[in-house]
Amino acid sequence: MRIAVLGVGLIGGSIGLAAKRRLGAEVCGFDPDPAAREHGLERQTVDRMEDSVAGAVEGAEVVFCAAPVAALPDLISRALAASDQEAAVTDVGSTKGTLVQAVAKPDQERFIGGHPLAGAETAGVENARADLFEGARWYLTPTERSSGVLYDRLQRTISDLGARPQAIDAETHDRLMATVSHLPHVIANVLVQQAAAASAEESERLPEVGPSFRDTTRVAGANPLVWGDIFATNRDAVAREVEAASERLREAAELIRSGDAKRVGAWHGAAREHRRRLLEVDLAGGELYELRLSVENRPGTVAEIALALGRAGVNIEDMALYPAPDMRTGAVSLWVAGDDEAERAADIVRGLGHNVSVSR
Repeated sequence: MRIAVLGVGLIGGSIGLAAKRRLGAEVCGFDPDPAAREHGLERQTVDRMEDSVAGAVEGAEVVFCAAPVAALPDLISRALAASDQEAAVTDVGSTKGTLVQAVAKPDQERFIGGHPLAGAETAGVENARADLFEGARWYLTPTERSSGVLYDRLQRTISDLGARPQAIDAETHDRLMATVSHLPHVIANVLVQQAAAASAEESERLPEVGPSFRDTTRVAGANPLVWGDIFATNRDAVAREVEAASERLREAAELIRSGDAKRVGAWHGAAREHRRRLLEVDLAGGELYELRLSVENRPGTVAEIALALGRAGVNIEDMALYPAPDMRTGAVSLWVAGDDEAERAADIVRGLGHNVSVSR
């Protein structure tokens, strides 16, 4: 398999390392920064480095665009123009709505947005590692125009990298990321600003900060160029979450000011329980069940099924496509973990008008 990585930093370099180690793929890279190209070769994140997008994507089956959010529209456009018509093109950006809208409709069959929930406090290809995506959720944002064959190839490739792909529509993705990813950065920034202001107002410096302050503000000020683009491209969703958080802070202030220790304790305990539930992830889920269904061979069918299951919280552990000889119809096999989840998935797929059989 041949894979192209456009942008050889932490994420792009880790994709290259994982693809070489886990897929045995030939990886070709490109980066506009000559120093990054040199470091990428030194770290052996790619097999060869090209000095152009066209050179890197030639013959690639999957193209990963790993650039800052603001640079992605142009990079994806160049990748689509230069790559083979059978190549899947994806990205790793943290916001999806603006990007999906920017891709020209004729190219939407081959472009499928992506976002791995993986990273590190340190950036740069020198920190890339092959196990970065091990067990990580990797969102994919297909549209009604997405090719089922290319979506299948992409999600299988990502799964082979060690990640857990899941389909989600771009708008929902950005709304969720505004809450669980982007808002924490805003809160960390505000908390640091508040502490700095308090320090300036006092005649003596503040006491040494404790672990709670360090943990809460770990992401404050992280990579201003990257996060400036993220906030700009997801501004409405982030602003709504900031306003909602402000209202919750106001309610918390009123509760604490009341002096009712019992109510405050219950509020505090409820937060602990909410956190526990949010962080619990069932990776195993039980035995795998195969859902076998017949579908028409038309653009968007596979994406429709994957998005419907993703919205319901059903994770597709694996997928395979079996086109009929006349290419008008075909069979799709989906593997879902757990008896109950398999039956729930089957009901969802039947609701889309497909016949489904389930086997363990």
